[in-house]
Amino acid sequence: MGEPPALRRCFAAPASNGPGVSRSSHGAGAASSSCLGSGCWNAPRPGATPAPLERGEPVLSLVIPAFNEELRLPATLERVRQYLDGTGEQYEVIVVDDGSLDGTVRVAGAAAAIWPQLRVIPLPRNLGKGAAVRAGMLASGGEVRAFSDADLSTPIEELPKLRGRLDSACQVVIGSRATPGAVIEAHQPRRREMMGRAYNRLLRVLALPGLHDTQCGFKVFTAEAAVRCFEPLRTLRYGFDAEVLLRARRLGYSVAEVPVRWAHREDSRVSPLRDSAHTLYELASLRFTVRR
Repeated sequence: MGEPPALRRCFAAPASNGPGVSRSSHGAGAASSSCLGSGCWNAPRPGATPAPLERGEPVLSLVIPAFNEELRLPATLERVRQYLDGTGEQYEVIVVDDGSLDGTVRVAGAAAAIWPQLRVIPLPRNLGKGAAVRAGMLASGGEVRAFSDADLSTPIEELPKLRGRLDSACQVVIGSRATPGAVIEAHQPRRREMMGRAYNRLLRVLALPGLHDTQCGFKVFTAEAAVRCFEPLRTLRYGFDAEVLLRARRLGYSVAEVPVRWAHREDSRVSPLRDSAHTLYELASLRFTVRR
């Protein structure tokens, strides 16, 4: 399918800031001034949550949490658009901006103005990845609800592997970098990789036996499982995956782990020391959290 000319223009070059738009911390926008200055997109109010599409309209809802992704988001959205358009099914993509300090909302909004299947939800401040994914999942209207990291560390083309396991007997499917068949195209720094393995070992002992990689940012849910697992979510930062999966199991949902392709991306939003401390604290309180 050919690329819409307006989408090419919006993603083609950095833009100057329009009235009322502060300059990005990266020093460049990714949407053209023709899209931003023409009034073709009205920015949602901070914290506003668009109403989901009517039940049954989209088959798939894809949630992309984003924090300071102004530079990376255009290529991500274009790759996602080309892939999903090629499937021939009805879909929606929801970008949830987690209080970015750069032009992420502006870039996503310019794309949404010319891509009807794209919606943007801006959170009022940085609340955490878990909060962003939760907002997107609960605003979704799809029968199948997935989320993917904004850097596409797991390529969007891996989605059929997970959806192929989703059925009446399996309501949650997670991408895995640690099961046979997974392909790691670019490894994380060694220390960070070792910390991740240690965390998952601890998690298997304490809360989620049998799961080898809870932190891969590529997961798929049935609509019912998504609502029931995310609505009561209390862990709002990087440990949220574990809470969601523990809730899924306690609700009686089957969780499948599927090997995927994955590549570490530079300029990751994860700080190993800071976020590991947060995640360990969240892990320590996980069982109490899920009982509430």
